[in-house]
This record gives sequence, structure tokens and C-alpha cells, in this order.
Amino acid sequence: MLRPKRMSKLSVAGSKRVMGSAIEVVHDANVLDVSEYDGSWDGFEPGDPEAAAEQASEKLVTVRSIKSMLDIDDASVESSRTISEADLAETLPEIRDRVNELDDERDALRNELRGVQERLDAARPFVDLGIDLNLLSGYDSLEVAVGQGDRDSIERELLDADGVRQYEIFAGDDVLAVFVYPSEHADGVLDDALVGAAFTSIDVPDAEVAPESYVRELESEKDRIESEIAEVEAELGELERENAEFLLAAEEHLAVQVQKAEAPLSFATTKNTFVAEGWIPTEEYEGVSAALKDELGDRVEVEEVERAAFKSDGEAVHESGEAVADGGTTIGKDEPPVVQDNNGLVQPFEVLVEAIGRPNYEEFDPTALLFLTFPVFFGFMIGDVGYGLVYTAIGGFLYTQYDSPGFKSMGGVTIAAGLATIVFGFLYGEIFGLHTVSEVVWGGHAPLHKGLIPEYSYWVPAWILVSAMAALVHLNLGYVLGFFEELQFHGIEEAVTEKLSWIFAMNGLWIFIASKWFQGSKPEFIFTVFDSGPKAAFELGFSGFPVIVGQVGIGLFLLGAVLLFLGAPAEVVEIFDALVNVLSYARLAAVLLAKAGMAFAVNLFFFGVAVTGEGEEASWHFMTGHAYEVGDMYHGHEVTEILFGGLMHGGVASLVGGILVLVLGHMLVLALGVTSAGLQAVRLEYYEFFSKFFDGGGREYEPFGYERVHSREE
Repeated sequence: MLRPKRMSKLSVAGSKRVMGSAIEVVHDANVLDVSEYDGSWDGFEPGDPEAAAEQASEKLVTVRSIKSMLDIDDASVESSRTISEADLAETLPEIRDRVNELDDERDALRNELRGVQERLDAARPFVDLGIDLNLLSGYDSLEVAVGQGDRDSIERELLDADGVRQYEIFAGDDVLAVFVYPSEHADGVLDDALVGAAFTSIDVPDAEVAPESYVRELESEKDRIESEIAEVEAELGELERENAEFLLAAEEHLAVQVQKAEAPLSFATTKNTFVAEGWIPTEEYEGVSAALKDELGDRVEVEEVERAAFKSDGEAVHESGEAVADGGTTIGKDEPPVVQDNNGLVQPFEVLVEAIGRPNYEEFDPTALLFLTFPVFFGFMIGDVGYGLVYTAIGGFLYTQYDSPGFKSMGGVTIAAGLATIVFGFLYGEIFGLHTVSEVVWGGHAPLHKGLIPEYSYWVPAWILVSAMAALVHLNLGYVLGFFEELQFHGIEEAVTEKLSWIFAMNGLWIFIASKWFQGSKPEFIFTVFDSGPKAAFELGFSGFPVIVGQVGIGLFLLGAVLLFLGAPAEVVEIFDALVNVLSYARLAAVLLAKAGMAFAVNLFFFGVAVTGEGEEASWHFMTGHAYEVGDMYHGHEVTEILFGGLMHGGVASLVGGILVLVLGHMLVLALGVTSAGLQAVRLEYYEFFSKFFDGGGREYEPFGYERVHSREE
């Protein structure tokens, strides 16, 4: 799973008389990623498409156009049928003509409807004005302006204007009508006055009736057009139901024809011969070769001209080990496509890898490693049975209810993250932030604690140290993979200076940090977390490496720095990334505590919290049964403090508000679990882990063939 499927370059050569038959065999196999001829061979030219290609392409365009007009959904038709040339010749033109006719009619009606709607929108403001439309224009002795504006502003301008004998303003909700009787020889006085007013003129609808009557006429016209559009769309819907099966089958049939007819464009051809090449999974080579030989016998030559293995310098070699010669052994210099070789459990995680880029053929595919580490990081940070069950249910919904590969993949990733969250939830003994699982499963003593309760506060530095240890495992794995890639492609020298140098530097530095050399200058928890005693989260009896081991660690660190300098002197300034990169994983512990704190706060508001004991011996308890008071006994321990009484213990209004806080609060924690834990886990994978060995940019595998769904071969 760490490598893509092995690919071979298949070459098929023969007479042009059998080229069509060879295309049929290869197309039916649907496993050959055809290489484009690069024009490098003397006397060979790219082939010409078959004569039927143009006609089939035109029909395919017609079918897809009809599909679009009828809004046919591929998923709505599950049956399949055969398509003959007679079907295409007789049925397709009939459907095309009728659909085009109805589509044109619908477009005309829609244009007419838009015009009526525009007139209707323009007429409605005049209804409240209360003046017939024909009275708003056409006067010899009056000047009229209709529009929208501020009445007071207009009146001020009219009062100040010269040449206005008399005026009248009629106002509706959204429109004003201004009538002015000008003085003799004072033409245009209204327009001049309105220049300084807050006024915008609008066109008056061309009608001889009252606005109410005009609007009713337009609404009646609108209803008629909408009814006609509905009739046309109903007829188009009937055509869709009657012909969807035929059109989908015809589309597949024609797409296959076009594929086959245009295949020679990628071949190297002369007047009488052709050569076709392409990449094929090595495991499929024998089957395709045998199929070609069975069909065409000695009329074609089938050869595996290249098998994509690599020497240390990255040069492609034959299976026999002889290098592929430059300058003409193959018709193209294309890189092998990448077919990731992951099983069903791991495949959903390919979507996360491809978000960065498809793996190169020559590098490790990190999908399987992502499958192993991403859910663990996510589950560690959330660690709650309740949240895990919700995440798993969401993932199951995405995986089962959607056909999209993207949704199914994200569903698979979410299921894995949810299951890991459930497992860690059992270890922490929590369900929706409550310690119920700890009480039921572990008798009140879960094996792991998040560290929020003062009694277990010593777990907080433990998680910081555990995050650093996870970083060392994760980063070492990345560096080791990078080392083997450098060794394979560039030799031992670059592998040592570019990757082994960092392995020495990082591990050496952290061996020194975990040693007793200069112990007094280091954080105390490094030596207590795995020791024995009250501050030990994991009682393993480890209190630090001996001084001599720490000195060896510093030696390894310096050796790594020297090796890095020998390979790339400028990179030595980055040597302390060996410290920074590991500390970056402390975000695992930070998100763990943040999410636990949010869940605790939500439950605190609803249930309330009673405290027993004091100082480092204090223990917090949610009051899920009934409210406690200071001095009450809680399971044999005296309550010393009430952090919060709890909304559930108040009146009805308090209880209702508390339920709202409880539900919305946990929904928020669920959502932030994705945006914080999910994104932080992805960041560690992409930035810290992938950068050690992964470049991406691999070519997608696109086999020549067609997976029929709606059509069958005759």
C-alpha cells in the first residue's frame, strides 16, 4: 500500500488494416492509459480519426444538448438498453425537433413574461397615486413631472422658482406627480425647479385607463403566460420521462464511438502501419496481450517496452534491467500514471492525500499511514464516547446516502475519526463531558484523565510529553521514508546528508532533553510523568536517561548538524527545527484541554458542579442527581464548595434555558471539534509529516475505455 501499482508501457504495432480491431480489444479491456505520440520518429505522423468521428461527435453534441434542455439526471435512470444506428437515425431527429420547438416556445414565453413583469413593476407605484395614467401627460398649458423624491424639497424649489403661477403635488406611497401652471413665456420652469430638488423622474406607463385597471390587465396577462409556460414544461417533462432511457443510452453509445474513432490521433502512423503505446498496470499486461493475440494473431506485435522501475538516479529501466534508450524506443516520454494500491478501509483517506496532490509514481503513498495516524490524533484530542458516536453517525450518513466519491470518502474518514474518538472516550471515561463511563466501566477510576480536575492536574504535563513522543514517532517515520526515497533516487550521499542528518539531530537533541544531564535546568515533569509517585501519570519507573546517554545524544545532534552542513551549508541555520517541529505537536495536548474545558463549561452551566476536598486534593463533581450544598456529603466526601448551582436545579424557566444551553453548547463543541481537532490533525500530517518525504504531483490514471451504465453492446 505504500507504493502505487506497478505500471508497464504496452506497445502495439501492426498494419492499419487491423488498427480498428486492435482499438476494439484495448477499449473493451479499459485498462490502457494511451500515450500521445510526440512526433519524434522520422517517417511517422499522428494518425487521422476515423471517418465516422465527425458525424458521431455531432450526434453526441445533439444528445447532450437535448439532455440539458430536458434536465435529465443520469442517476434517475437505472435501466440499460442497446442502441442501433437505425435508432439514432430515426428517433433522435424526432426528439431533437420536438424538444427544440418546445424550448424555443418556452424561451419566447419567458421573454414575454419578463416584459409583462417589467411593465407590472412600473405600473404598481401609480395605483396609490389615484390618477388615471392618461392624465399624467399630454397638456399644452401644464407641465407635469412624475417620479420619486422628497415632497418638502420639491415644494421649496417650486416656491423659489420664477415663472410658477400655481402648482399641485399628488403623492402615493412610492411616487409623486407634480403639476405646474407656468407663467406666460416660462416654458420648462418645472424641469429647472426640479434640478435642485431631491427628485428622480420615472416613465409613465402608456395606457388610457386607471392604474388599478392597468395592473389587473397585466396580472391577468402574466397568469396566462405562466399557465402556457407550465403547459410547455409539462410537455417537456413528458418527453423527458419517455426518452430519458434512450438519450442516456445514446449518449454512452456515441461517446464510445467517438473515443474509438479519435484514438488514432494519439498513434504514430505511416501510410500502412501504426504504433500505439500506453501505460497499463503490470498485473494486467498478460491478459491484454493475450486478448490482442487471440483476436489478431501475428498481424500485430505486442511488447512491454518499459516497466516503471527505477535505478538510484531515477532513470526508467526495462524488466531486464537495461535502461530505456533516449531518442525513439517509445513514441512518447510521458511519466507513468499513478494507481494507488489501497484496500477498502484505507481508500477513503485518499481524498485527504489528493487535497495536497496525487503521489508521484516514484514516491511513497502516505494514504495508509494517514489512515493509521489521523484518526488517532483526532480521537486523542476529542476523546469522548458521546461525540464519537455522533461523528460516526455523521460519517455513516455521508457514506451510505451519497453516491459522490468525495462524500463517500469524507464519510469513511469521519467514521474512522469517530471510532477513534469512542475508543479514547472509553479510556478517558467520558460521554458528552460527563464521567458516567468512568463510573460504569471503570468504577470511577478511568485509566486516563484529561487533567481538568485539580486531583488529576498532573496529567496536563503528561499530555504535553506524550504529544512530544507522538511527534518523535511520526517525524521519524517521515524521515525514514524520505531516507529510502533519497537512497533509491539519488544515492547514499544525499540520503545521509538530507535525511539521516535530521534523524540524528532530532533524536539526539530529544535524548539529551530526556536525560539527567543538566536536569536542574529542565522542566520537572520530564522526569516525573513516567516515574513512580504522586506526579506520575504512567508509573513506569522512568526518571530520565543517565548523563552518559544525554552526552551521546548531544553527540548525535552535533553529528546531524555536521552532515547537514556537508550537504547544504545554508540549511544549518535551521538545525533547531529539530526542537521546534516536535514542540509543534503540543497542539495535540492544547486542543485536548480546550475541548475538554468547553464541554466542562457547558455541563457546568446545566448540571452545576460541587467540589469535595481542597487544593490539589480537590475533586469536581457534576450534580446530575440533585443540588448539593456546602457541608453535604458526596459519596462519603464533604462538599467544600459549589462552583455553580446549575440551571437544571432552578425553576421551569431556568430548566428550559439550561436545556437550550446544553444542546447548543454541545453542538458547538461538536462543530469546533472538526474545525480545531480536525484541522490541527490535518496540519500535522500535511506540514510536519508529508514535508519529510512527499512532493505529490502524480499523473492521474485515465484508461482508454468506457464503463457502460445505461447502454449495452449489440
